[in-house]
Amino acid sequence: MKKRYRGLIFCALLFCGFARADARPVLVEAESFQDIGGWGNDQQYMDQMGSPFLLAHGLGTPVEDAVTKVDFPSIGNYRVWVRTRDWVAPWKKPGTPQAKRAAGTPGIFQLLVNGTPLETTFGTEGEAWHWQDGGTVQIDAPTAELKLHDLTGFEGRCDAILFSPDPAFVPPDDAPAGWRRGLLGISDTPEPAGEFDLVVVGGGAAGMAAAISAGQHGLKVALVQNRPVLGGNASKEVRVGYTGAAQIEPYPNLGNVTARLYWNYKQRLPGKPYAGIPLDTQLDETYQRCARLLAEAGVQVFLNCHVNDAEQDASGRILSVTAQHIVNARRLLFKARWFADCTGDGNLGFMAGADFDLAYLHMGRTNLWRYEDTNEEQPFPRCPWALDLSDKPFPGRGGEWECPDKRFREVGGWYWESGFLRDPIRDGEYIRDWNFRAMFGAWDVLKNVDRDPAYSRRRLNWIAFIAGMRESRRLMGDLVLTEQDLKSGRVYPDGIIPTSWRIDVHIPNHNFYSGFEGDAFISIAPKENSYYDMPYLIPYRCLYSRNIPNLFMAGRDVSATHHALGAVRVQWTTGMMGELVGMAATLCRKHDCDPRGVYAAHIEELKSMAKAGVPGLEAE
Repeated sequence: MKKRYRGLIFCALLFCGFARADARPVLVEAESFQDIGGWGNDQQYMDQMGSPFLLAHGLGTPVEDAVTKVDFPSIGNYRVWVRTRDWVAPWKKPGTPQAKRAAGTPGIFQLLVNGTPLETTFGTEGEAWHWQDGGTVQIDAPTAELKLHDLTGFEGRCDAILFSPDPAFVPPDDAPAGWRRGLLGISDTPEPAGEFDLVVVGGGAAGMAAAISAGQHGLKVALVQNRPVLGGNASKEVRVGYTGAAQIEPYPNLGNVTARLYWNYKQRLPGKPYAGIPLDTQLDETYQRCARLLAEAGVQVFLNCHVNDAEQDASGRILSVTAQHIVNARRLLFKARWFADCTGDGNLGFMAGADFDLAYLHMGRTNLWRYEDTNEEQPFPRCPWALDLSDKPFPGRGGEWECPDKRFREVGGWYWESGFLRDPIRDGEYIRDWNFRAMFGAWDVLKNVDRDPAYSRRRLNWIAFIAGMRESRRLMGDLVLTEQDLKSGRVYPDGIIPTSWRIDVHIPNHNFYSGFEGDAFISIAPKENSYYDMPYLIPYRCLYSRNIPNLFMAGRDVSATHHALGAVRVQWTTGMMGELVGMAATLCRKHDCDPRGVYAAHIEELKSMAKAGVPGLEAE
């Protein structure tokens, strides 16, 4: 018996020694946790910081733990690194007006290994994304349980966790994609997703309409969307209802697809279909309808896939795109003859080198927010790191100050908007976080400074952490639509898509500008000199790239000037753009040509298709 035990001990030691010699760093991507609890997967900035990350978006209440199991190659001591940042650090710089108010660190959290928290509290240092040292931990079994434990409910963020058997190893702060894939065991060669006639990138109104239109015309279509839901700005995550109109003469059947996809707040008025029904129910039903229409059109939908690479030939023609899954980091390769950039931000066009424009002063982005009434007092923690609005007016604040415009008397509306002078791509996280600081600062004032009795029993019940975008890159086509075109009523031979919206361009609202010059957070949409004779027919040449031969675009990244975009960016109009792109792609296959060839030789046929509408989806 003793010999048997000695043999077992010897084998165990031999195994442990072998395993330790083979030890390697263990990388755990936070977004890949088996249960993310109350944390949210935020992929909006992965092109800038390298990866999606988990966000503790709890509206001031700590969120439920994210939990996962991790296999280790060996037992022993590991040095722990957590890639995170102090998200309010940009406003703590000495000498800046916001330095005092930005005291404190709201986004802090703990890492628990097998139920025991590390001594380090994370999210406490560093303005940029970096690896924060978590000390060492003893791993004494092949599998360990990890938990991310939020401490505040105020936007803590974790990108990844690294366990290194080498105590001297320091991971690279930029955490490059190839390095990550090597540790995760993911091949550098993406997996084939298929070959298609048309790949549509972006699952908002324009992207869904383009995919359905092309699919109903018989094309093999892939729709690639980088969120877990469809809808873009109209999704459950952002909640911007469709505006504008469609099915307008002389093209009364253009918009038949979009009419089946849309939702708006008017549907909730008395006597309307969703009166008295929870908004979440309406949004769920809308999503199910969108998914059903895509399935009926034979469209292959790839959710949670962010396109971040494109392969091209010498002429600039796109041969394939690669998308990274925002949960498991695996990559898929999509081949096609034609591509449609419906991302809103012109992401695919930018990667492919398409000509684009970006206004210096552009429209900003909004994170809508809502509150609910309750039957008891609702406390809210102080937010010393938020915008100091204690002596400033803002929509929703009563007292002696009253907003001169009745449209700006509520918290959480579309006009809570920022980023007008910031690069909307490079500074995206900054802009979104500024919106957070504005809304939490306002709520802090209403609850704790004014102690406004109108808000005493109210609590925040929803804030969008996915930003509602209005303007960023605009991809340039063979024709660039201008404000002068709209106001002069200039007629183009390829004018097809009817407009229904004024030139709606948002600018910082001067009533709320004092003290935040350069970083306004309340907007206005001036109506003066914004009208023209509607409908105006948008030319087809605005819907394809002038220098990437096989690239369409539909949505708010189409070929238009900053001011003209104000008239064409609403979702009824962008949905019709998508429908027309699907029709044009059909003609590309039929006549073996590219988008420019449709204008050159087949524009009348395209008009006829637009008049007829998408087959199988007649006007309701």
